Amino acid sequence: MNRENSIESRLEVIREQIKEYGDVSIRQFELGQTEIKAAIVYCDGLTDREQIDFHVLQALMSYSFDDRPISKELIQNTLLSTSEIMEVETQEEMLSKVLTGYTALIIDGIKEITLIYALAGKSRSIEEPISEALVRGPRAGFNENLSDNIALLRKQGENKDLCLLKLQVGERAKKDLYIGYMKGIADPDLVEEVRRRVSKIRIDNVLESGYIEQLIEDNYLSPFPQIQNTERPDRVTAALMEGKVAILLDGTPFALIAPVTFSMLLQSPEDYYERWLAGTLLRIMRFFAAIMALFVPATYISFISFHPGLIPTKLVISIIATRVGVPFSSLVEALMMEIAIEILREAGLRLPKPIGPAMGIVGGLIIGEAAVQAGIVSPILVIVVALTAICSFSIPQYSAGISIRMLRFPAMFCAAAFGMYGVILYALLLGAHISRLQSFGVPYASPAAPYRLGEWKDFLMRAPLRMMKRRPKLLYPQDSTRKR
Repeated sequence: MNRENSIESRLEVIREQIKEYGDVSIRQFELGQTEIKAAIVYCDGLTDREQIDFHVLQALMSYSFDDRPISKELIQNTLLSTSEIMEVETQEEMLSKVLTGYTALIIDGIKEITLIYALAGKSRSIEEPISEALVRGPRAGFNENLSDNIALLRKQGENKDLCLLKLQVGERAKKDLYIGYMKGIADPDLVEEVRRRVSKIRIDNVLESGYIEQLIEDNYLSPFPQIQNTERPDRVTAALMEGKVAILLDGTPFALIAPVTFSMLLQSPEDYYERWLAGTLLRIMRFFAAIMALFVPATYISFISFHPGLIPTKLVISIIATRVGVPFSSLVEALMMEIAIEILREAGLRLPKPIGPAMGIVGGLIIGEAAVQAGIVSPILVIVVALTAICSFSIPQYSAGISIRMLRFPAMFCAAAFGMYGVILYALLLGAHISRLQSFGVPYASPAAPYRLGEWKDFLMRAPLRMMKRRPKLLYPQDSTRKR
């Protein structure tokens, strides 16, 4: 046998390649009663040793080959009782797969290397989504295991139209990524555009789906999220049924949904699980809360600084009385309290769960009360800031809530500079930006701009399910009629 193709020479090369990988191991053995040498190469911690011991080592070492010639077909089709195997010819390809959890089988005299999928089954169990809590609805959420997430989508109902395109992202550390869509519903041009944008990503490593979101969105300078992220399989399935596209990445529980409009970020799956009257009420309250979270501090500043005449006389007298002795302008005191609330909110998120919420509530009460007692801020401002914080908590999408909280501060500066005229001008600029913004070709302000009366059934209100017979036209679905 050629010395270069012998297993000894191949293992020498492999040992040289893995000398910097302390977690990669080699196990040599002989096939059955023969003297033909073989070896497996695997990565500790990623490989399920019980599967390898039973399905590979025991099968190959105890099999009586008799006079049967040893070939890769015999090994793969008769002896290896694992569900997934593949072949590679180069040791560079083998090492790349071994470092992701595959086990490589090398047999003396056989050029091809057999890769056996026996990944260790250590993954987080299926739990309720933390970031999207519901009173009524499914409790299962995605986890960090891509195969589990795909299984959760499949379990939403028997559906042969659910298609998944497999891609890999990452230049140095590759990860599997799936693009999901409903065949016969999703616009093929939309699917192809998502695939094109994902395939153009050039980055060393994609640690989380947030990387994908930032690299494929239409306008990275916009403060608004143009792709929706979710931990809920039911939300992803509902989006796919409308004609949207989902992106699932290995190693993260957050799936991406595209395209998206701003109104979708203020909707919750629970809107559809409750009766339409309750769902409509909750949705209108969320829209109202988003407007309040954005403009209440700015409105307070403009009224106090420029337009006290617009406030009822008794109320303005009460406000002025509470502001006696406050050394700061309305803008400065509002900024101090808003920044303090944002810091408390962030601190509550980063602290351990048992003390995080308590610290946020107690810290807010103590700081607010102490600031009023010290005469730094007025009591009415504490009410305004508390109302703003409560309204921002009602936004179901965390990324949308961050955008609203961030845009609140420019609104306050506009109010301090120009009063209500500045607030109105700022609102017009935001409206113009939202109207021009797009998500994969879909207008971000739709169905308000461009105006689509037929789709207002699922905009500010949630019409009865009997009336929602058509999918959104803005997605250009192949089948525009829902089956009910």
